[in-house]
Amino acid sequence: MDVSGSYRFEAPAAVVWARFMDPEVLAGCLPGVERLETVGPDTYQANFDVRVGPIRSEYQARITLHDLEEPSAYRMTLAANGRLGFANGEARVTLVEEDGVTVVTVQGQAEVGGAVARVGQRMMGTVAQNMMTGMFECLGEGMGR
Repeated sequence: MDVSGSYRFEAPAAVVWARFMDPEVLAGCLPGVERLETVGPDTYQANFDVRVGPIRSEYQARITLHDLEEPSAYRMTLAANGRLGFANGEARVTLVEEDGVTVVTVQGQAEVGGAVARVGQRMMGTVAQNMMTGMFECLGEGMGR
């Protein structure tokens, strides 16, 4: 499944980058996250809940940032497992600043499997997109969009 989006922030790329790299800010902005813990350089362990239609499932995930090119780009991988399935994904995040405004573009792929995917297959793309949009809207609070 493709996961992509573009988000506008009324702030310089360095400010946006710093916000994206702050684990405390991320923990407060990732939908459904109960815990986000730094476990290594640019690597996080997270526990989160996801609801797809009538199904709710808890997942444990490892999120790793790769190829950091401060403040313009990075690659993120996600490997999550839960009682009702799994989710794996990779995304390239780019930040382009012009006149103090930063546009963040996300291009990625995700694979979801297990019972939650079988039951909610048609809704998975919408759920993933809504989670991503919610996260970026939260990250932009106080910076303008």
